[in-house]
Amino acid sequence: LPKFHTHPVSMSVNEGGVARFQCQIDGIPEASISWERNRASLNTTDSRYTLLPKGVLQVTGVRKVDAGIFRCVASNIANTRYSHEAVLNVTGASPRTYKEPVILSGPQNLTINVHQTAILECIATGNPKPIVSWSRLDGRSIGVEGIQVLGTGNLMISDVSLQHSGVYVCAANRPGTRMRRTALGRLVVQAPPEFAQWPQSVSKPAGGSAVFTCVAHGVPEPHLVWLKNGKVLMPGHNVRLTNNNSTLVLTRISSEDEAIYQCIAENSAGTNQASARLAVAEVQDLPAAPEGLRATPLSTSTLHLSWREPPPNATHSIIGYVLHIRRTGEADSLELQEAISKGSYEHDVTNLDAGTSYLLYLKAYSPLGASQQSHTLVATTLGGVPASPIFFTKVLNSTSVQVAWELSSKAGKAEGFRLSYRRVPHAIFQGPIQLPFHVNTYTITDLEPATVYEMKLVAFNGNGESQGSRRLVSLGDEATNSRSDEKRACQCGEDEASLGSVVIGIHIGTACIIFCILFLVFGYRHSEGTRDSWSVPGDGVEIKDGAKQPRAEASLQ
Repeated sequence: LPKFHTHPVSMSVNEGGVARFQCQIDGIPEASISWERNRASLNTTDSRYTLLPKGVLQVTGVRKVDAGIFRCVASNIANTRYSHEAVLNVTGASPRTYKEPVILSGPQNLTINVHQTAILECIATGNPKPIVSWSRLDGRSIGVEGIQVLGTGNLMISDVSLQHSGVYVCAANRPGTRMRRTALGRLVVQAPPEFAQWPQSVSKPAGGSAVFTCVAHGVPEPHLVWLKNGKVLMPGHNVRLTNNNSTLVLTRISSEDEAIYQCIAENSAGTNQASARLAVAEVQDLPAAPEGLRATPLSTSTLHLSWREPPPNATHSIIGYVLHIRRTGEADSLELQEAISKGSYEHDVTNLDAGTSYLLYLKAYSPLGASQQSHTLVATTLGGVPASPIFFTKVLNSTSVQVAWELSSKAGKAEGFRLSYRRVPHAIFQGPIQLPFHVNTYTITDLEPATVYEMKLVAFNGNGESQGSRRLVSLGDEATNSRSDEKRACQCGEDEASLGSVVIGIHIGTACIIFCILFLVFGYRHSEGTRDSWSVPGDGVEIKDGAKQPRAEASLQ
């Protein structure tokens, strides 16, 4: 049991007045509070003495015999502690002069759970003695069931419900007049989570889907968490959580998904849990997964699919196929499905978007359930290559550069990206590093310090690669990087008509600014020689000398 963090305070009170002492202590388990006067247990049968929760002692109609030394006693199974002592000094009877009502201690904001007891304190003094009354700020009736008054004005509500939540007003009224003083306190009643719908145990065949639903109510609104065999379950792969986690969907079920699934509902009032078991039925007669799935683009809106015919001994159990398709980058929940008759081993998927990449797989169905899925393939409709990606670079240190780019806002526009780089003035690029469609950042390490590199990024799909986007990046040496607070990054940017959308970024302090100005003033001419002409086509700058020449390179001298 820890020490008291609030001790009673000595006070002087006129005879007939009101005294109040308070002590506070925290303990596990919670300590019971009692009071002593002059080191002897206080006689609480006297109606003038009122004990409230949180260690409050009220004495009304104080008499000379009440004078003495008071202290608080806290006890639990572990220990007993005594508070500091406080002296109650009772002076002569107060003069018969008028005193306005004063609330010595009003109601405090209180948060409790349903079915508990709420006690709102209100103790007042004045001459004549004020009358204490209670009301609700919203004008609703407090009611009478479960309502009691403790002492001269404390409000006790037993077995509280959610309807008791609200702001309560304590009023100290001068008898016979409209003179009064008020104090307000908010009562918040919470309800721990209770389930309106429990998840149900199910048995599903391998390759099928299972749905668990868990609905809980409470105040405040409960938060739902799912566990799989006691471990937190996160969305991904074949797991989807929807409707604020109240619905758990498992797709493409395998033996690894067989487990106990728990729905945990929790709020500040408490926690509740419900469990269900998923059993995976390994049926021997389920069809095998389709094999040899291939896709061929026929037009800007159609893909032609084909797969191998299953062995004769397996075809009799198959009642049909289901094609699962979605754009690359889309969530599983946006997946579309098409049914295919059992005698077909090819299918045209129509009404697709032009130049868009799709993820596809196939399942065979029998009366007993679905097969495992075929391998997933990526196919792209005709209609062009992706747009050139816009990318940026960040020098992390003297040997590392982070490359980041923007993903298309429309799903399916790229199967992935290829990143390559070269050390200027070397002509050969290293790479490419192939990255999937959902990745938009990559860090290149082990570069040479104090060197200029050219980065090139392309997006690709089944129709080919986009035009490459380029950027020059200069790495400082170790000493330069240690003084990074004395340097600022500088980038020279060209528009869409410059060196194939090359965006040049040179991190060499003031020198790079001078380079940018000279580069623009002299018409992007190379410092080591001259060319007959420059042309500026829509897709980038090319040097022309009767025939197409390699693109110009910018370098520092």
